[in-house]
Amino acid sequence: MVNCSFALSSLTMMRFICVGMILALVQRWCTLRLTTDAMFTTVEGETWDEVMGVVKAAVEAVKAVAPRASVVIKVDWRDGVTGAMDSKVATVERVLS
Repeated sequence: MVNCSFALSSLTMMRFICVGMILALVQRWCTLRLTTDAMFTTVEGETWDEVMGVVKAAVEAVKAVAPRASVVIKVDWRDGVTGAMDSKVATVERVLS
């Protein structure tokens, strides 16, 4: 299982609106598990290539409308694990309760 959290930004504040719109469109066409919070968009998939394909598509979409795209990426790649996005949150909630 590959989990990838990425934060995407562009050159100017005006372009941040475009980034949000692009991420909303990515969520609509993406067939992988995808969540977005205040800091990152996280995508979960079986292979590196399918997960990085989503990141690549998002970056290319921003780059198409902005002179510069900046990306921060964090990856958790663990063989034999499924549903890591849900299980991590469940573990934290169990510890906090």
